[in-house]
Amino acid sequence: MTAAEIARLAGVGRAAVSNWRRRHADFPKPVGGTETSPSFALADVERWLRDQGKLAEVPLRERVWQQLSAHPAGALTALVHAGCALLLVHHRPSGWPALGAVSDARLAVVLPGALEEVLTFRFGTPRAVRTPLPDELAPSVPLLRGAVALAAETGARQAFEFLLGRHLDANPRQYTLTPAEPAALMAALIGPAGTVLDPASGTGTLLRAVDRPGALHAQESDPDLAALTALRLALHTDADVRAAAGDALRADAFPELAADAVLCHPPFNERNWGHDELAYDPRWEYGLPARTESELAWVQHALARLRPGGTAVLLMPPAAASRRSGRRVRAGLLRRGALRAVVALPAGAAPPYGIPLHLWVLRRPGPAERPSPELLLVDTATAEPAAAGRDRLDWQAIRAAVLDAWQPFERQGSVPETPGVSRCVPVIELLDDDVDLAPARHLPPPAAGGGAAGLDAVRERLTQTLRRTGELTPPPFPAASPAVAPVHRPATTVGELARAGALVMHAGGTGGGAPGEDVPVLTEQDVLSGKAPTGTLPDGPDEEPVRVERGDVVVPVLGAGTVVRVVDEATAGAALGRNLQLLRPDPDTLDPWFLAGFLRGSANQRQASSYASTATRLDVRRLQLPRLPLAEQRRYGERFRTLAEFEEALRLAGRLGERLVQGMYDGLTDGSLRPE
Repeated sequence: MTAAEIARLAGVGRAAVSNWRRRHADFPKPVGGTETSPSFALADVERWLRDQGKLAEVPLRERVWQQLSAHPAGALTALVHAGCALLLVHHRPSGWPALGAVSDARLAVVLPGALEEVLTFRFGTPRAVRTPLPDELAPSVPLLRGAVALAAETGARQAFEFLLGRHLDANPRQYTLTPAEPAALMAALIGPAGTVLDPASGTGTLLRAVDRPGALHAQESDPDLAALTALRLALHTDADVRAAAGDALRADAFPELAADAVLCHPPFNERNWGHDELAYDPRWEYGLPARTESELAWVQHALARLRPGGTAVLLMPPAAASRRSGRRVRAGLLRRGALRAVVALPAGAAPPYGIPLHLWVLRRPGPAERPSPELLLVDTATAEPAAAGRDRLDWQAIRAAVLDAWQPFERQGSVPETPGVSRCVPVIELLDDDVDLAPARHLPPPAAGGGAAGLDAVRERLTQTLRRTGELTPPPFPAASPAVAPVHRPATTVGELARAGALVMHAGGTGGGAPGEDVPVLTEQDVLSGKAPTGTLPDGPDEEPVRVERGDVVVPVLGAGTVVRVVDEATAGAALGRNLQLLRPDPDTLDPWFLAGFLRGSANQRQASSYASTATRLDVRRLQLPRLPLAEQRRYGERFRTLAEFEEALRLAGRLGERLVQGMYDGLTDGSLRPE
């Protein structure tokens, strides 16, 4: 188990675990992992925590998770075995007491027969979930007993979701997952559907979001994930579940299926998707996809598995809407009326999180159906986040914007345009040389800066800021003789102050976030630009990240700038990002604004910098400041604080000025403002 799991087990923060390791010589030694992220034996940790009075009993869910993660055949195999046992308990709860009463060795022998019955009943044959043999089950028996006990506390479905979720959180880079919010939106776009297919199902998140389906069909190229999807869906719903392993493009498991709906988050940018071997496949009704257009192959596969009038929703990379190599297929989809809507989502909606993905809504045309003359384009890519950072999107507003446009369009075939958000574009306008379907290129812009009233508000705020800037402008200093030399005062360095205990130093960027932890990160760019924290913690089992506190002084260590930031109440609690050094002064010894002000001196930074071939690095320990009494420090500190306030006012005035100028350019060019 990792340090993060020890912290979760003991109900403390990861910083406490780090302290235990440093302060207690008898703390268990690592048994694996790396130097920066070691792992420990559960039994050793449990014994130490109990001896220290920090733990009465290991919670059942933690014990089951540790049994699963340490399974000799691997966590995925253990998850499948646990899922099979939980499915047995879910469907035949009265049968487990007799099975559980036998010895471990006997249970491994008799359990496969019971599992075979329930798996055949739930999935039929052939199926993605193979009945494990007695020899395979033998190492899993303690885990299965624990999982069943956990199900008695929480329910079988919740027990499996906990174990699966913990595994996915512990291995974030192994899987490309569809987050719950876009999955729910995609399910809402298909509406009520009896039979639903996901041909690239991953862990089944999209099918799990469907409301009251009659039958769910899933295919996944990874056999372990296909089995997990089947078990997850069978525990979640009473609908008929059919899951298969294999590549849906090369080896379609449901070639005769005519589904009511298809949901799919296909793999992006695949080159080896079968272009040559599938060149004459009958699924390519709208044109053979280019080798670089694997996503358009998935689009046509989805259409081929729909009944006439059925709906498909696919999560697509934005390049699929405009790459020239796909224009003939896009044109075919438009001419036949198969593509009904393209929705641009904000960046951060789903992986890869750095780009604004698209949703494509498609409908299989009926034999005598006339093609739709319009395509609905919706752009939520500029939606304001509910908070800073990734995973803080306002999904309620995004969902409302999309469904408010799609639902009337689906009923009526058209919908009034909303500038900057949605528009029905005649198909004939799109059938040019590029067939570019990116929503932002076809939507009328919203009124620039909120129209004339919005620009007036910006102008008024700029006027107030400029007035405040004038008030904060530093007064002139008394005239001095040119012959007066700089004052030389006894000085000390940051390193000496740290050794004396006058301040504490921390380097940023070494921590990772616990699963579900929502902590903003103060990044290097935030410090340089004077902004609020915009970063997010990566998921991972590393040590506790450094949290900034009010009065801390933060210094960027790369580059040749002279920027230093004193943390205020609004920024306190954020994690310290990479390439930043934190100085935490003792307030009874050192004034933070005095410290920050002298650290910003150009000569001070030059003498503390070292130069490599490609970068300049600041050695914060070598920065100097004068030895002054605390009262004198505070006099300097107050002057430095007002300078920082003046600097922030200048920054704000610059941003408001740029916003006003750009808004006027936009308004004059789009006609929302007149030159009078």
